Amino acid sequence: MQVLSQGRPNPATTRATARAVGILILVGYLAYGPAQAMVTSMLEGTDALAAADITLLGIAAIGMLVNSAAVIGIGVLMFTVARPYGEGVALSYLATRVFEAILLAVGVVFVLLQVPIAQEAAAGGSSMQALSGVALEGTLFAYQVAMIGLGVGSIPLWVLAYRTRLVPRALAALGILGYAVFAIGAGLEMVGIQVGLMLSVPGGIFEVAVAIWLIARGFSTSSVAPVVNRADSMAVAS
Repeated sequence: MQVLSQGRPNPATTRATARAVGILILVGYLAYGPAQAMVTSMLEGTDALAAADITLLGIAAIGMLVNSAAVIGIGVLMFTVARPYGEGVALSYLATRVFEAILLAVGVVFVLLQVPIAQEAAAGGSSMQALSGVALEGTLFAYQVAMIGLGVGSIPLWVLAYRTRLVPRALAALGILGYAVFAIGAGLEMVGIQVGLMLSVPGGIFEVAVAIWLIARGFSTSSVAPVVNRADSMAVAS
């Protein structure tokens, strides 16, 4: 059983955390989006492997790893914000972000595999083009699994944000809808139905909007008080 606590999060700390979360969301977009587009453009098509530039692949891999670091940072910071309102939801969201970061890092491994594949192809390897295609598929598969996890695992957090008014309810509702549609789109992509890009639009709009909101306005911690376990509150009282 839970009761309302007497204290609230420190407004200054929460404001700084909100700004950091917003910045990390935008950093993730700027790091991963161009890197993924670069990898796809270089490695798709019949002549992609021969044209792949090792330096550009390395730059793309760095961008993807920067995004993974940003993703973990978002999870940790949001855990500190959400924990007073629902520890289970906060933990599940942190786990979601760690899962996403790990899968995206696995995708980076597949990207880096293109380097020895390209070198072997230049030396006259006969089956390197097929192997390059397998590595690219591994990158895309890891991405889609990560996005399914992100979509499903983010819904409880934004339901909590809707109930506690940590952000405007319209924005939280867009997050719930956007992540649900996003997870569906990633799942359909995995079975060959190419609608993921279209179904990612609501979630993408939400993430940009919430990042800007958090940087400009922060979280609202005045509408609903945090909760603690009754046993904890009795221990404090005694």
